Amino acid sequence: MMTSCSTMVLILSSLLPCSLAGGLENLRIVDSLLRNYDRRATPTNTMGEPTDVSCEVFIRSFGSISEKAMDYQVDLYLRQHWFDPRLNHSDITQVLDLNDPKLVQAIWKPEVYFPNAKEAEFQYVTVPNLLLSIKPQGQILYMLRLKLTFSCMMELNKYPLDDQICTMEIASFSKTMRELILKWSPEPVKLSPEVKMPQFKVQDVIAEECDESAVLGNYSCLAAKFNLHRSIGFHLVQSYIPTILFVIVSWVSFWMDVEHVPGRVALGVTTLLTISSKSAGLSSESPQVSYVKAIDVWMGACTAFVFLALIEFTVVNYLWRRASRNRNNMWPSDYFIPEDQKETNKTETEICLLPLEEIKNGCTGVRVENGKSSPRTVPLCDRSKRWEARYAMAIDESCRFCFPLAFLVFNAVYWWYYLFQT
Repeated sequence: MMTSCSTMVLILSSLLPCSLAGGLENLRIVDSLLRNYDRRATPTNTMGEPTDVSCEVFIRSFGSISEKAMDYQVDLYLRQHWFDPRLNHSDITQVLDLNDPKLVQAIWKPEVYFPNAKEAEFQYVTVPNLLLSIKPQGQILYMLRLKLTFSCMMELNKYPLDDQICTMEIASFSKTMRELILKWSPEPVKLSPEVKMPQFKVQDVIAEECDESAVLGNYSCLAAKFNLHRSIGFHLVQSYIPTILFVIVSWVSFWMDVEHVPGRVALGVTTLLTISSKSAGLSSESPQVSYVKAIDVWMGACTAFVFLALIEFTVVNYLWRRASRNRNNMWPSDYFIPEDQKETNKTETEICLLPLEEIKNGCTGVRVENGKSSPRTVPLCDRSKRWEARYAMAIDESCRFCFPLAFLVFNAVYWWYYLFQT
């Protein structure tokens, strides 16, 4: 019976293609190597040396950077290389790719984890996304695909004109440095050319060994630091340009007549409410932190400019009304009408057409012969030449240039400080 079975195997082997027959032979070799294989021991345990494992990361997607949650998501391939002398066999002449989870589980693999990962998912669609390759001379490649959410502690003092550094850490979980040492490969971190983020650009990636001995203990640790630069285009369109326009619109009141109270009040209150609602919307969208951000400084300054424009009109209107009230109190309505003409109800315009005789202190006066009474001088232009009215008009005229100049100075200081100085 045994002879017939052996003969059958030999016949089937002769009928199989050469490549398939070679693959079956390699699998038989692997089965023979795994009979006395202990996956709990490190490959160099018997040598008394730590096992060197080189790691490299290929990032397929990079995004979902959240300032509120202080995290980001990546979809990556983790590749680990090491030498296992127990799987070194002279008959293995080609790479053996093993993706059967049960067969992969029988081989020792580094027990690594991600210390700063908040969530992790292993990809199972449509099959478990892992691969273990046994190369000639005992070289092993272990690759798996993961979806991870890493924490990223951001400094938002310059938000949204900021640059951030987000870190990805890989460390040994159970093996100390006496048993396992992690190292970066010559090309440690690669980003797919298709990696694009809506608000950030990856300027540089720094791969280094991290010092987490105080937290993790004497365990090997690797870190990849991503230098991210935030693109200002979105915030420029959504935040900066609209608020600049709101501030400019508030200056229109400086060119409106002082007596146009409803129009100036409506303009000032509308712009103030609009920029306040814009500021509240940005505050709800931006992260809540205990310190002042760059966008807070900008919105506070723009709100202050709009508010000061409204306060300016309040002062101007007060001075103008005070001047009008003093004129009404000083000259009764029939003051300019002679006693013998009061019954005729001549208008003030008619009185103003009386002969001009003298000018005093820049004001025009007319001498009115009041019947038998002594003549008196009436300063007709006193209505527009009182100091309150002059100050009101001067304030309006000066604010037409002072407000734009002050806003330009603020912009110069703001952009210089947040883009260049810090």
